[in-house]
Amino acid sequence: MVADEKIMDLFPGRPRVLALGEPTHGADLLLEARNDLFRQLVEQEGYRTIAMESDCLLGLIVDDYVTSGTGTLDKVMARGFSHEWGAFGGNRELVRWMRAHNDGRPAAEQVRFAGIDGPLEITGAASPRPAITALHGYLAARLDPDLLPCTAETLDRLIGDDDRWPNEAAMMDPSRSIGRTPEAGELRLLADDLMALLDAQAPQLADERASLYARTAVGLLRYHYWMADTSPGRLPRLLGQRSLMIAANLLAVAERGPVLVNAHNSHLQRNRSSIRLGGLPYEWWSAGAIAHGRLGPEYAFVSSALGTWREHGVDAPPPDTIEGLLYALPEERYLVDPGKLGAAPRTARVSPWFGYAPLDPEHLADAILFVRDATR
Repeated sequence: MVADEKIMDLFPGRPRVLALGEPTHGADLLLEARNDLFRQLVEQEGYRTIAMESDCLLGLIVDDYVTSGTGTLDKVMARGFSHEWGAFGGNRELVRWMRAHNDGRPAAEQVRFAGIDGPLEITGAASPRPAITALHGYLAARLDPDLLPCTAETLDRLIGDDDRWPNEAAMMDPSRSIGRTPEAGELRLLADDLMALLDAQAPQLADERASLYARTAVGLLRYHYWMADTSPGRLPRLLGQRSLMIAANLLAVAERGPVLVNAHNSHLQRNRSSIRLGGLPYEWWSAGAIAHGRLGPEYAFVSSALGTWREHGVDAPPPDTIEGLLYALPEERYLVDPGKLGAAPRTARVSPWFGYAPLDPEHLADAILFVRDATR
């Protein structure tokens, strides 16, 4: 179990969103610590949604499985996650536990799953077809056809070949993107009209999944539009658009009740995020900063950190860093209140591996979950 502090003692009340960041993806003992903490908070504190940095549409597959047993665990792990997260043993164990926890419980007591990322990665974005056609189909089945701005056939013609959309070469070469073609422009307007129609019919058509389809269709087409941009603000706009989609999905899920969310620290932190691409630095507001702006003290952020991950060259941290201070303690895990660290070191650790992001001593979270070693 997590040692030292009790997590709920760190907050004035139960946060509506308790965000657990991670400094890297796939570290076995970090995922094990997350699972222990999330199980505790579901069983003892009444959290009823677990969200992850994974494709929001694919996440519906996982949610169907954990709530109703639709599919098999193997198929859900293969088809229900993006970024290859389904291959991580800790994620498989979390989904297995959620299904076991829900078995036989009434819907109001079940724990739900949600993906909060868009169907995209920094290197490219998916076709808008699944989102916009699902939204159109939902509305077409419930409304007079005269209210719809287009037919399904029009959408199909404008989308064209799905393989045209996720072109990774477009990340560094805007001319390879189709996001500003006449067809993409018309699709963007139609997605906006379909979302507006859903909102206008909310008194009779309020539906969580339809709203997700609408947000995703509009967000994806906006992402593709900026993928084709040639101005200096192109990459910050893309990075910011992804954060906006993550924040919007997280806030929507939080409307159903208290949420536990796990994603990279850079997505969930309250301060600006940064990255170097093509040798140039870029900054943008993180999804956590956007969500915190809406939720205020109902948003709590716990950052994770590792002592070592030796197979990636991440050896024992220098003693004059926060990780070094925690690494000197005898236990394998700690949940730490940064306010009790006293004169904590302010030297930033430097990772020799790009895949591990150390703590920023100038921007500490509400708590730190520290795991001494990534693997046993």
